[in-house]
Amino acid sequence: MAKVVTYFTSKGNAILTAAKPRLNTVWKYAKVELRPPTVKELPEVQVGIQKLIVSGTTGKWRHLTVKEAWLNTLVGAEILFWFFAGECIGKGSIIGYNIPGATNWDIHF
Repeated sequence: MAKVVTYFTSKGNAILTAAKPRLNTVWKYAKVELRPPTVKELPEVQVGIQKLIVSGTTGKWRHLTVKEAWLNTLVGAEILFWFFAGECIGKGSIIGYNIPGATNWDIHF
């Protein structure tokens, strides 16, 4: 039994030693990328939304390169993913909301 404990302890320490620099890098980027916008950044958000509206109304979006369009699609998919993840976290379940009286599952023949 002592051999098993020693083996798994040494392997666990090796994994932890190898993963620590990578986890530090992930944490460094996560602190910057996953934080909510600050008060000073809110005017930038408003300018971005105005540019998006102008681009949609003038047809400027038709002149995007394939790479820009693909990146915009990925950003939109990421926003959609985080919305659905937040909904599931907020309601505490993957299954939809239970609204009493919204459905009638009684079968009448």
